[in-house]
Amino acid sequence: MAIIQVNHLKKSYGDREVISDVSFRIEDGECVALLGPNGAGKTTIIKMLLDITKPTGGQILFQGERHDRMRQHIGYLPQHPTFYSWMTGKELLEYMGELSGIDKKHLEQRMDELLDLVGLSREKDKQIGTYSGGMKQRLGIAQALIHRPKLLIMDEPVSAMDPLGRRNMMELLKVIKLETTILFSTHILHDAEELCDNILILNQGKLLVNDSIAQVTVHHQQPVFIIQAPRVKEWVPLLANNPIVESIDQSGTAAKIRVTNIDQGRDWLLDQINQMRLPVQKFELVQESLEDIFLRMVK
Repeated sequence: MAIIQVNHLKKSYGDREVISDVSFRIEDGECVALLGPNGAGKTTIIKMLLDITKPTGGQILFQGERHDRMRQHIGYLPQHPTFYSWMTGKELLEYMGELSGIDKKHLEQRMDELLDLVGLSREKDKQIGTYSGGMKQRLGIAQALIHRPKLLIMDEPVSAMDPLGRRNMMELLKVIKLETTILFSTHILHDAEELCDNILILNQGKLLVNDSIAQVTVHHQQPVFIIQAPRVKEWVPLLANNPIVESIDQSGTAAKIRVTNIDQGRDWLLDQINQMRLPVQKFELVQESLEDIFLRMVK
């Protein structure tokens, strides 16, 4: 059974529709990334899943039931978690555990497990105000997991971290996904490729993609020729109107040319190079990365 089933979800503010007829499902045990540029509607969808914001239309089901009755089964890490700075990390987890109705015996054991999991056992008695940004994010994950939720939702969990912090967080999420269903929003495509089973690509409130990463590559990847030559800037405008050319991105002496057909595109480009007597330094066929596909879709 799906953990979350979203059917024809809509959200409007006055006359402005910010989420338009979005449908998707998340199966038990999956890790799903919600991708989109700033303003795409990612946070709005998360707030509706959490029942913080009410949808204008559509339906959200949690394991087949109305999701507003299932809050106790969802853990949440906001993009910028805010804690009482005077509390210690352990005190915060104890407070959240008590709010969740966990008995004292099991709470002590759960706190120790989570502090060890997120690497904060040595800092558990320090005030949160002394924690670094990365430590606060890890504490935020611990508090989101304190009640053993069936679904963990995270909004841009690594966006403010340095490279080392991001790497540590990704390794932590790999462990968590073994036991918990995860939905997280991000604009870092590499993280989605590394961690997730499925991706949702959202742009201007519309769901463009809902598929596994492998299937997104199969269905949406386009061949790209990279050509480098001293006079490529003069040559590129002459190619733009041919129907075999999907798009051209030119920077400096290099051009990325997307074509609709590999064989026809290669032969045609080589013929054009020969006609123009272009002194080519590089002619390479590559396949689009997930980031390339994403950028093309939301452009």
